[in-house]
Amino acid sequence: MIRIFRQLFNSQSKTITGAAFIIGLFSLISRLLGIVRDRILAGTFGAGDTLDMYYAAFRIPDLVFNLIVLGALSAGFIPVFTEYLSRKNADSDAEKPAQILEKLERAGADRRGYTEAWELASNVLNITIVALIILGGFLFLLATYLMPLITPGFSGEKIKITVTLTRIMFLSPLFLGVSSVFGGVLQSFKRFFVYSLAPVMYNIGIIIGALFLVNFFAEPVYGLALGVILGAFLHMIIQVPSTIFSGFRWKWTFNLYHEGIRKIGHLMIPRTLGLATSQINLLVITIIASTLAGGSIAVFNFANNLQSFPLGIFGISFAIASFPTLSIFASQRNFKEFIKNFSYTFRQILFFIIPTSVLLLVLRAQIVRVILGTGVFDWEDTILVAQSLGFFSFSLFAQALIFLLARSFYALQNTIIPFVAALSAVVFNIIFCLILVKPFGAPGLALAYSIAAFINMALLLIFLKIRLRDLDDKKILTSTFKIIIASFIMAVVVQAIKYVIEPFVNMQTFLGVVIQGLVAGMVGLVVFVVISLILKSPEMIGFKEKIEHKFFRIRLPFIGENGA
Repeated sequence: MIRIFRQLFNSQSKTITGAAFIIGLFSLISRLLGIVRDRILAGTFGAGDTLDMYYAAFRIPDLVFNLIVLGALSAGFIPVFTEYLSRKNADSDAEKPAQILEKLERAGADRRGYTEAWELASNVLNITIVALIILGGFLFLLATYLMPLITPGFSGEKIKITVTLTRIMFLSPLFLGVSSVFGGVLQSFKRFFVYSLAPVMYNIGIIIGALFLVNFFAEPVYGLALGVILGAFLHMIIQVPSTIFSGFRWKWTFNLYHEGIRKIGHLMIPRTLGLATSQINLLVITIIASTLAGGSIAVFNFANNLQSFPLGIFGISFAIASFPTLSIFASQRNFKEFIKNFSYTFRQILFFIIPTSVLLLVLRAQIVRVILGTGVFDWEDTILVAQSLGFFSFSLFAQALIFLLARSFYALQNTIIPFVAALSAVVFNIIFCLILVKPFGAPGLALAYSIAAFINMALLLIFLKIRLRDLDDKKILTSTFKIIIASFIMAVVVQAIKYVIEPFVNMQTFLGVVIQGLVAGMVGLVVFVVISLILKSPEMIGFKEKIEHKFFRIRLPFIGENGA
């Protein structure tokens, strides 16, 4: 049994689809736990002041984590670390990622050729820890002065509690920072199993806080904060064994002038600024929402969490899975293979995310009521969250593609363009937030966010097109057209089925809402599959063949990931 777990925890993914499947599967599990978490929070506290304080308290710790950790790791560490490993393994520029990966599998057993790469990893880890402790401690002291600026609509008591929550949560970036370095190593070795398991552990920690730790405090929200700390610790500790198995051994080295560190620093600065703009986005939303009716921050976060479910499964998973492969082809300047892998991932994301966003839009009220409609979460809360979710669904495909487009630039070691695109999006988000909250209230924040996402995606796509000229446009446009047609027909059918079922069920009950939404959604998915097959969608045909081969053992000709 131990041997099986060891093999499972240290397994490597050979293809983008295989890696995306693992990441998507655990993202699904994590998101399901996130739904459980949000249902517990909604049923216990409702969309009110308590959750407004809880979500607002995340803003400064999240800012620290995103600026110090994600900026370095997402844009700099993985490409540079992969480059160091490839130096030891690639005999020629033509060597394929699969060949390099086969050699990397021996890294855990023979570490002598990887000294520079592991020294770089230790250096990054040590710098990350020191930076987080210093900056976190500094902001810990300033929390009393910063929170009134972030939540100007909060009363004195709400501000006091939010400050305390923020200070408790400052432990979270430290654990997540260490975990992210380990995750970067595991991604570079394409060990996505444990990397993808970490977010599951994070949500488990928060659920423990929501169910049990809240009972130990007169102000239950403090138990939620401790649950966040527990989740961050579990997120870190689960990745330690596989990181060690990959060959990592910690050593004290703190060299800011190391060649690799300077290269990471060069790459991370624009990415960090880009993440800063993203955090400014959320800060502005929090500031504006705090001045609206109580619960507005919670409404935005509930809707955002719901749309993050498919976003994580279909958007982020494919983007993360493709990143190491894109980085290797970019380092080899093999742009033909780079474009083929980009096109494949782009089309796969659209194939899953467009019909999903249509279902979110058409079934938004049913989804919100079934998932969050319990306890003190009333119908008014449901309407506000459903309206916000509907606005989010319009930009779901754009948000999903942003992850792939940004990582494509990171693989090309260009972090300036994603920063410019993100900064432009933030400016438009602020403008539209101020305009749209007047007619729409809290849901207007989601609409503004969606408009900004469209702008971000469009700018990234235009600049990547300029950089590479041909993005396999014909295949992308053909596939997208077929996906849109199938999704539109599905939407019409789902809407019709809703009206057909409504007279036969009691829509005032949980079961009635579930039946209406589930039947309409399932029929809609069947229609999408049938229409896609009729249109001969390459993605649907490929998906069908993979399912048949996987579960029915039908011998089929192999369709390469770089092809259709």
